Amino acid sequence: MNDRWIKAAPFLWTFGLFAGWELAVAALRLPVFILPAPSDILAATYQYWPAIWKNAVQTLFTTVLGFAMAVAGGLLLGLAVGWSRAIYAGLYPLMIGFNSVPKVAVVPILVIWFGIGTVPAVLTAFLIAFFPIVVNVATGLATIEPEMEDVLRALGARKLDIMLKVGIPRSMPYFFGSLKIAITLAFVGSVISETVAANSGLGHMMLAAQSQFNVPLVWAGLLALAVLGIVMYALMAVLEMRMTGWAHRSGQNRA
Repeated sequence: MNDRWIKAAPFLWTFGLFAGWELAVAALRLPVFILPAPSDILAATYQYWPAIWKNAVQTLFTTVLGFAMAVAGGLLLGLAVGWSRAIYAGLYPLMIGFNSVPKVAVVPILVIWFGIGTVPAVLTAFLIAFFPIVVNVATGLATIEPEMEDVLRALGARKLDIMLKVGIPRSMPYFFGSLKIAITLAFVGSVISETVAANSGLGHMMLAAQSQFNVPLVWAGLLALAVLGIVMYALMAVLEMRMTGWAHRSGQNRA
């Protein structure tokens, strides 16, 4: 298929989706409190733009801060888990158990500890984005072939040398690939906390709009979240290609 059509495909599909949505709402005569048309959502976005912008900035701030914490902590712990079998055996089951706990159940505990506000949202974003980074980095270190390790040891390399010169470079494609997943999960964590324990942010705004039956504003908040998520995902994809382009086959550079 022509590269021009491939590049235009996301925009064409998006336009088709919203056009079909608009026609379906008009044809079925759905009331706005059931499903607003895209035109109603755009009107609400224009009407409440100052509030949407203010709350979107707050959500982006908490998400990026929690994501940055997850990147730092996840990279360090992932290297430790992938480097040491003892650490892997001791910590990995605990991490799986904690990751299985719905993070919305952790928010009330964070509120007790830190009160209502920004901190619970940041920590929820951190907790939900942390696990994929750890797993991917540890998996990257585990891809070192035993035969290669034997050869390197025969050449006088220590275990630390193997990790620094082979293991970490091997794990970088996994690490940068995990960032695309982690940033979207960080948004989920921020919004979960904002709907429970915050006085600002898109989650809080949508909850307030829901209580007032302002459904178009709720959908406008969802649209703002989608745009933020797409932009941040795209940034992570560009970063991945910049840093680990050598690990991708030519002609298959997919985000």
